[in-house]
Amino acid sequence: MKSAIYQPPQTLGPIYNSLLSAIRVVAFDFDGVFTDNTVYVDQNGMESVRCWRSDGIGLARLNGLGVRTVILSTEENPVVSVRAKKLKTECRQGIVDKAEAIIEFCNELGVELQQAMFVGNDVNDIPALKSVGLPIAVFDAHLEILPYVLYRTVSKGGQGAVREVCDLIFHAKQGTLNI
Repeated sequence: MKSAIYQPPQTLGPIYNSLLSAIRVVAFDFDGVFTDNTVYVDQNGMESVRCWRSDGIGLARLNGLGVRTVILSTEENPVVSVRAKKLKTECRQGIVDKAEAIIEFCNELGVELQQAMFVGNDVNDIPALKSVGLPIAVFDAHLEILPYVLYRTVSKGGQGAVREVCDLIFHAKQGTLNI
């Protein structure tokens, strides 16, 4: 039984349905995508961040469809590992070249880069955005990356952008995306 038609928050155009339906891998930056780019630092140097709770439901839906997800983070930080573990999402940290990392991840899975999406927010994400079939920026991404993306979320990083992207893929694969 098909669910109700999902209306995305902005008009995408018919090309997006085929691009979204073909996605088999989604790679995400962490800071500024899963978070609002804010970091809290206590007097002992311990960092914490704020994440969007419903991202987990979106990621679980993708997992249920066999779409693989991975967090690719330049920085190495235990908070990223803890969040990825809770979300049951693979996590690779200390990544110098995110394009190389997503190519490697896709090769490991036997997935073509045209079937991969990268979601980023800043200039260090440009090589990864250029390497995939569907490059995405969060709404509040640095303006310099916008020429390299095909879609900009309506939601800000850390405020539902991950869930928005997951919902788009989920509904495209379910045939319930109204674009």
